[in-house]
Amino acid sequence: MTNTEVDATIRINPTSWNLGFHYDQAQLRPAPSRILTVAGQGSIDADGTFLHADDVAAQMALATANVEDMLARGGMDLRDVTRLVVYVTDMDAALASYGVLVERLAALGATPPATLVEVSRLAVPGMAVEIDATAGR
Repeated sequence: MTNTEVDATIRINPTSWNLGFHYDQAQLRPAPSRILTVAGQGSIDADGTFLHADDVAAQMALATANVEDMLARGGMDLRDVTRLVVYVTDMDAALASYGVLVERLAALGATPPATLVEVSRLAVPGMAVEIDATAGR
C-alpha cells in the first residue's frame, strides 16, 4: 500500500495500476473551508449549444474545459477536486478518449478520486460525456 502526503492531503493507493489514469483510489484531506459542487458539464458552449455530436474525444475535452471553468469561477482548479465522476454512453469510446482528461489532470499534478460510469443515455440527445465534480479548499 502506498500512502503519500502532498500539501496535507494523504493520497491512498493500495496498488499502482490507477496512477497511469492520473487518479487516486482515495484521499484524506483536511476539512475544507469552502466546498464547490459542479453540476454535470457536457459538450455545451457558452450559448447553450451542444457541440461535437459524433466526436467523443472532443466532447471529453469540452466537458473537461467546462468543469475547469466552473472551478476557476469558484477560485479553484483540478487540484482541489475531491470527487470526479465521468458519465459516458460508450465505455470503449470513452476509454479511447480518456487521455484528454488525463492530460489536463497531469498538467496540474491533480489526482482526484474519480469514477467512470457507463449510462444508457444522457440528458441531451447525442451527448456521450458528462462530468460532475466536487471540490474543496
